[in-house]
Amino acid sequence: MSRTLVAGARRCIRTMSAVTTQKPEVVFILGGPGAGKGTLCRYIVKHYDYVHLSAGDLLREERAKLCSEYGELIETHIRNGTIVPVEITCSLIDRAMQTSKNPHHRFLIDGFPRNQDNLDGWNKVMAEKVILKGVIFCECSEEVCTQRCLNRGASGSGRSDDNEQSLVLRHQTYLKNTLPIIEMYEQQGLVYKVNSMKSPEEVFQDVAEFFPKIGW
Repeated sequence: MSRTLVAGARRCIRTMSAVTTQKPEVVFILGGPGAGKGTLCRYIVKHYDYVHLSAGDLLREERAKLCSEYGELIETHIRNGTIVPVEITCSLIDRAMQTSKNPHHRFLIDGFPRNQDNLDGWNKVMAEKVILKGVIFCECSEEVCTQRCLNRGASGSGRSDDNEQSLVLRHQTYLKNTLPIIEMYEQQGLVYKVNSMKSPEEVFQDVAEFFPKIGW
């Protein structure tokens, strides 16, 4: 084999290796229950090269699997408005990223990390595997969040936690556990705040101004 062909083959191998070892880029989407995180993610995915991973959706999908060893445990936490053990959530997020066919390896992770235990688990298992680009914080009043969730439940969302009793617990959990995580990231200069009480189109337009800093 000629030296030119050998050199070309080596360059090809290096290129393939770089692609397969590229670290995923992650943006966390945080806010209270009903703050519009999922809706915002749909708008971002439509306009940018990101995959939306909802921690809640991944847990609900796992709960629905007949053979899942975690199904009953996940259902209990969701119904009570409490937080599923971080090992389960991280493993589901990691698996979703590993199996994604998105060539850009860019992910919106919606609703995670939700407490210090989530953050510690993420840092232990995932922090070295990804590049955290930023945290988009959807600011929304408790009243608006609650009404959105109740409307969602009335329209047949199928979510067992879209009811008044669960929402009280979910808001308490959010204020006690998630807000401190957002404040911690804000001290690191990673938080981008948006008023998510506006219309979805207006919220997305505000967020679009962040993306030159966050990255496409």
